Amino acid sequence: MLAHLCTTSLTLYILWITMAQVDGQDDKEKTTALKDLLSRIDLDELMKKDEPPFTFPKTLEEFEYAFNEDGQLRHINTGEPFVFNAREDLHRWNQKRYEALGEIITQYVYELLEKKCNMTKASLPVDASEDEPTSFIYLSPDALSNPSKLLVLIQGSGVVRAGQWARRLIINQDLDSGTQIPFITKAIEEGYGVMVLNPNENYLEVEKPALSSTLPSPTELSDEPAEKRERKEDKESKKKKEFYGKYRNPQKETETERIPIRENGSSEEHVLYVWDNFVSNAAAKNVFIMAHSYGGLSFVELNPPIHLSCMSFPLSLPWSLWSPLTSVFMLGQPVPLRLCSSLSQVYCF
Repeated sequence: MLAHLCTTSLTLYILWITMAQVDGQDDKEKTTALKDLLSRIDLDELMKKDEPPFTFPKTLEEFEYAFNEDGQLRHINTGEPFVFNAREDLHRWNQKRYEALGEIITQYVYELLEKKCNMTKASLPVDASEDEPTSFIYLSPDALSNPSKLLVLIQGSGVVRAGQWARRLIINQDLDSGTQIPFITKAIEEGYGVMVLNPNENYLEVEKPALSSTLPSPTELSDEPAEKRERKEDKESKKKKEFYGKYRNPQKETETERIPIRENGSSEEHVLYVWDNFVSNAAAKNVFIMAHSYGGLSFVELNPPIHLSCMSFPLSLPWSLWSPLTSVFMLGQPVPLRLCSSLSQVYCF
C-alpha cells in the first residue's frame, strides 16, 4: 500500500511540475500538453500491486494461531477463526499462506498421533535404502499382534496426510471433525489394533536443477502429438501472462520435480503395498476397513481371489452404531478384495 501511494504521489508531482512549466502558455496549449502527458501514463500499470514474498511462519505460534480446548483453531490475540483473505486482491499469496499453515497442521496431527494416541511410524518401503525417498504409516502398539480385531483407516485424495480426513475441516471447524483422532482413540479403548495409512505421500519433491544445454527439453521427451502440445503450451503461456500481468513484481515460484516413492507412487499402490506387507501379516482374525472418498476406491482396486460384501456409512456416523458389528451386510454387488488366508472376516465402512 505504501509503495502504491508513493508511486501515485510521484506521478501527481510530475504532473504538477509539468503544468507549472506550461503556465505561461495559452489555454489551448495547456490542454494539449495535459492530454499528451496523461496519454503517457499507464493507469493500469499504476494501479498494480506489489506481490509480497512467499515467506511465511514455520510454527503455529509464529502464525499467531493455536487450538483451544475444544480443538478449534483460533487467533491468539483476537480469538477469531482463521481468515483466508489476509490481504485483499492477493489471492495467490493468500493461497500460499493457507498452504503453509496446512503443512504446519500436518505436523501437528502427526504429533497428536504419536503423543495422544501412542502410535509409531513404520517406514515404507520396508527395505528402503538410506538414499531413496520414503513414506510411512502409523501403527498402534498392538496393530500387528492383536489377535482379535484390527481397524485400518484410509483417507481420501488431496493434501491430507496420515491422521487427517479433511484439512479444511481442521482449520475452519475443529480437530474432531477433520482428523481421525476420535476414531483412533475410541478404537483403542474398544480393544482394536489400529493402522493409519498415508496414501497421498507418494513422492519426494526437490528443487529442479538448471537444465543443461545438452539435455533434451521436456517437449522433446514428450510422446504427445506436436499440435496438442503446442495448444497446451499456448494456453499455459496465456494463463501465466494474464496472471503475472496483475502484479508489478510477481513472485517467481521455485521449480520442482517429484521423485516417486518406490511401490507407493499412487494411492492405489500404497494401499496394495500396506496390505501385502502389513495387514496380511497382522494376527487379527477380523479386519475393519474405514475408507473415506478416494480411499475407498483405492481399497477396492486390490486384485483379489475372493469377494467381500461391504456396508457403507457416512463419515459422521457415531462409533457406537458401528463398532459392535459381528456380521457382514451386502449393499449391491460384492466388492473384490485381496486377502490372505489367515483373515476370517473383513468389514468395510
